[in-house]
Amino acid sequence: MYSLNRATIIGNLTREPEVRQIPSGQSVCSFAVATNRSWASADGQKQEASEFHNIVAWGKLAEICAQYLNKGRKVYIEGRLQTRDWEGQDGVRRYRTEIVAENMIILDRAPGATPSIGGGSKVFTPPTPPMKDDPAPNPDDEIKIEDIPF
Repeated sequence: MYSLNRATIIGNLTREPEVRQIPSGQSVCSFAVATNRSWASADGQKQEASEFHNIVAWGKLAEICAQYLNKGRKVYIEGRLQTRDWEGQDGVRRYRTEIVAENMIILDRAPGATPSIGGGSKVFTPPTPPMKDDPAPNPDDEIKIEDIPF
C-alpha cells in the first residue's frame, strides 16, 4: 500500500550547472554528479566503477546550486527519482531518469575560498577540525543515535 521514492547520493559535479528560466519565471538548474564505488573481485583484484546521475533543482534551490556549485565540487544530494520521456527530432522515443533535488549540501570548500563572516556575497564556512590519528572504531562498540552526524 505504501511506496517510497527517495534518492541520496554523495559525489562530485561532472560539469558546470546550467540554469534557465521556464516561461512561468521559475528557475531550473541541471547538472550531473558522479559517484564511485570500489570492491575486491573474487581473485582479490581491486575493481572500481562510476555512476553518473542527472540532477535537476527547481526554484530557490536551483538559484543556490547555480550560484555556489562548480565542476568538481563534492555535494550531498537528496531527492526523488523521475523519468521523463519525449520524442526526438528523429522520431525516436527517448527517456531520461534524473534526481529531482529537494536538498543539497556542499561538502567541500570552494577552491581558493577563505572563510568570512559578514556582508557581501561570501559564505561563512566554519574551519574544519583537525583529524585525529585514531584507528577505525571498534566494531564491537555500541553506536549511539546522537553520534550519527545526520
